[in-house]
Amino acid sequence: MRIVIVGAGEVGTHLAKLLAREHINITLMDEDPERLRDLDANYDLMTREGLPTSIHDLKEAGVDTADLFIAVTPQESVNMTASMIATNLGAKKTLARIDNPEYLLPQNKEFFKNLGVDYLIYPEMLAAKEIVSSLETTWLRQNLSFCDGELIMLGIKVRTNATILNKKFISGFFDHRRYRIVAIKRNNTTIIPGGSDEILADDIVYFITRPEDLHFVKEEAGKVDHKINSVMIMGGSRIAQKTAQGLPSQMNVKILERDLERSYQLAEKCQRSLIINGDARNLELLRDEGIHETDAFVAVTSNSEANILACLAAKRMGVKKTVAEVENIDYIMLAESMDIGTVINKKMIAASYIYQLTLDADVLDVRTLTSADAEVVEFVAKTTSKITKSKIKDLRLPANVNIGGYVRNGEGYIVAGDTIIEAGDHVICFCVASAIRKLESYFQ
Repeated sequence: MRIVIVGAGEVGTHLAKLLAREHINITLMDEDPERLRDLDANYDLMTREGLPTSIHDLKEAGVDTADLFIAVTPQESVNMTASMIATNLGAKKTLARIDNPEYLLPQNKEFFKNLGVDYLIYPEMLAAKEIVSSLETTWLRQNLSFCDGELIMLGIKVRTNATILNKKFISGFFDHRRYRIVAIKRNNTTIIPGGSDEILADDIVYFITRPEDLHFVKEEAGKVDHKINSVMIMGGSRIAQKTAQGLPSQMNVKILERDLERSYQLAEKCQRSLIINGDARNLELLRDEGIHETDAFVAVTSNSEANILACLAAKRMGVKKTVAEVENIDYIMLAESMDIGTVINKKMIAASYIYQLTLDADVLDVRTLTSADAEVVEFVAKTTSKITKSKIKDLRLPANVNIGGYVRNGEGYIVAGDTIIEAGDHVICFCVASAIRKLESYFQ
């Protein structure tokens, strides 16, 4: 597969590095040579300086033979124009990064496809959805739903009061089919549990379950749910705007933005929220604005360090739930070790969405687990798929792969060793990032 990526910003660079590890033919183009420096030497990809909307430069980048063209510059109009040009030059599929949610409406999909833009992605909207989801259930680190909510993947940090601690998987304790533990994150290691493994205090444990068993998982993990009535958001970024707009109307939302002009803009766009013109790094301001009576604190400025430190300060002031946008991947583990409630990484969320377009099997969804080097993938089994030929326990699945559940005829089920996947089943699989292509072969 040949992929041309235009825009060597956070999303484009992260995606290029991810795909280059899998020996896909990647060309990364940007008009700023400084952004491309060192990428050529350290990764198996081509870099090219050029304008995203220049027909000459796009031809030079080999757009005419591209299987997938991806435009992820910060400018929506540039991305749309570049995708249209790429389609007319011969690119088979195109994707553009946007910042207008109106474009994502289902009735507009065919319109943009006719113009030459096959897929649209709005990373800030995806990040905001994850934040809103994390505030709905405070005891979860991550909450992903599949097949209209028939199956749910939960990331939970377990403490010493959890009943699932120190139980070996081979003991039969987990054989109730009300949930399946697909992975354990311990310090910096992601573990796909085998029979002799067990869960320890302070592990982040990933469950696949059904909505009706959510309460059972909460009890087993020793968690208590805190209702969120008030949220304080640090920074008036687009993620902050979309988060405020996506929260329930009964929630009391305050946004603290230090830029006066942007504060006025926020007041127009987020009319249900109270906009405070001030620096949320000022602890005295936080106290004056009632941080002690706030249920959740969300830090979404462009500065990862400031977001982490602000969340730590909010925790010490008694806030039950904190969410930090951490775009520096090296800081994610640091944030986890400091017990930040939920860590959001916009580029990882966007890259996982785009990544599914590079897979050959029938893939409906790919989600990246921010806290673990792993993906959750929703495949659809076919009559010819290898996955349907034997019981799960007899398939000899690749290492670092775990199948959590499946949806058949609109109803979710938890996988066990004697489960047989049938054609048409939607199968939720967990695997470390390096194993996803090996797993894909079971569904082709």
